[in-house]
Amino acid sequence: EDVDDQSASSDSDSDSYAEEDNNFDDWVSDQAQNQSCRSLFEDKAFPSAAAARVHDKDAHNFDLRTISAKLELDLHQRIRLINFIRKHAPTPEDIGNLTGAEPFLSSDEYLIPQIEDDPLLQLEMDDWSDDEDLSSTGQRPAPPNDLPGALRQMQLLERKLTQAHRDMAEYRSLVGQQFDAGRFAEILNEPGPSSTGPPPRDDDTHYFSSYCENDIHAVMIQDKVRTSTYASFILTNPILFRDAVVLDVGCGTGILSLLAAKSGAKHVYAVDASDIAEKAEQIVKANGLENVITVIRGKVEEISLPDDVEHVDIIISEWMGYALLYESMLDSVLQARDRFLKPDGGIMAPSQCRIMFGLCEGSEILKERVGFWSDVYGFDLSVMGNDVYEDGIVDVVGPESMASEPYLLKDLHLKDITTRQLDFTSQFTLVSTTPKRTKIHAFVLYFDTFFTTTGEPVAPEVPVRVTKEGDVTLAEVWPVGGKPPPQRRASMGPGLKQKEDKRVTSFSTGPRSQPTHWKQTIFLLRDAIHAEDGTIVTGSFYCKKSATNSRELDVEIHYSVRQNAETTEIGETVVQIYKVR
Repeated sequence: EDVDDQSASSDSDSDSYAEEDNNFDDWVSDQAQNQSCRSLFEDKAFPSAAAARVHDKDAHNFDLRTISAKLELDLHQRIRLINFIRKHAPTPEDIGNLTGAEPFLSSDEYLIPQIEDDPLLQLEMDDWSDDEDLSSTGQRPAPPNDLPGALRQMQLLERKLTQAHRDMAEYRSLVGQQFDAGRFAEILNEPGPSSTGPPPRDDDTHYFSSYCENDIHAVMIQDKVRTSTYASFILTNPILFRDAVVLDVGCGTGILSLLAAKSGAKHVYAVDASDIAEKAEQIVKANGLENVITVIRGKVEEISLPDDVEHVDIIISEWMGYALLYESMLDSVLQARDRFLKPDGGIMAPSQCRIMFGLCEGSEILKERVGFWSDVYGFDLSVMGNDVYEDGIVDVVGPESMASEPYLLKDLHLKDITTRQLDFTSQFTLVSTTPKRTKIHAFVLYFDTFFTTTGEPVAPEVPVRVTKEGDVTLAEVWPVGGKPPPQRRASMGPGLKQKEDKRVTSFSTGPRSQPTHWKQTIFLLRDAIHAEDGTIVTGSFYCKKSATNSRELDVEIHYSVRQNAETTEIGETVVQIYKVR
């Protein structure tokens, strides 16, 4: 009788637990399993969080379960890890190198979801709880075969279920403290059902209209480093361009298209979305090249090439902005690559860009941009200088201002880089080369650009060409003062193709080169670094498109200082946030 009563009670409890489990499973299913979920490392969406996780494991050899177990992450740390990946887009290799001691794993900033109602967060909380029930062999324990064992198992599951609900409540509370107030304000300001709502954000109109005027094109064409390097690559590689179909993305006045036609291109399609396309068409006709160059007005993401042309042999474009990625024109060039470039043997020009980073003494910039305001006709206007520390400053610094050797932050191979990889995180180590104790007031960023006839990456040991004022190549390639360039006898020998294949054309926008219209991008430090020869500055550089304007950049620099290689003591980590706009 006692046994029967106990069995009846157990059956009743089991039904209750089963119903509660089913309700919890239904909640997980509703919130995660049936929601579209984005991969952690690609701009791809999958039918469910589980499918996204499987894709990341197969395509990127990255498994959230494995890395969480390796780092012994608790629930909140797992959430922080997912949100960190969503925000900064590190590579799987970067995450694989984590130790578990990183500051972001304890920062409440990363408890705020980067994607609203991220299904991966919801699925993972349940899935990880289940994983912890696995034995060391990776198999679930066998079902109990007696009543006491079944009761113990039920009690264990009840505790875990209660803990899961408690964790969820705590997580929602933590997020709510920092997030809900802002969301409540948004809800109050949302238009009613009858309102048409605000117009969609437009990041393009001002950008394209800024390229309608003559001045900006005069500045670019008169940049001898820029224009002569493009001209040198096009005109000194006749085998590459002869009979080639060329796409010029963002053609502007059409100068690159004219050069490609002069180098023997079969046909050139010059594309621009701004009003300058009308003048480009007139320029083409004025030079008698309307049978070779076709100007197309429109965004390269939306246009189709005429004459049923599906692929081109070469894409040439001068897409680079301040700090290389400002203006986000590279996104359009990469879309043009994916849509139009010949899959086998197509060439991107330029083929590679390197973002370089270094220490900058920067006292002159500090004086001009900040110190100037401290005494204006006897008045203290220093409050005007406060915001300078929040923007990347586009200006020229001389070679003597460099206080370290440059460090390669990001190497962009245009043949295969994706738009997702343009938001990046990079670790850096800079070693001071100052001969005496010096105050370092800034970091400096610039880029080097490479052209190859094969489209293959340039070896790391290949140096960039640093153009000095008066270098003969400028006068040779580009007519100066109305004088024609020297004529060279065309060489058509069998070795010319091999020579072209090995030729690398390049230019630098760094402080040691003749200044370009890109100048350099300077990030002023609120607190100067006191450095001497051998002082080591290490840190992380975060760069992504601005959330408020995709043409602008958000930059975050974390750094710490070690006085020299013999010292083990490292200073506290300093964080500064900038806009490049």
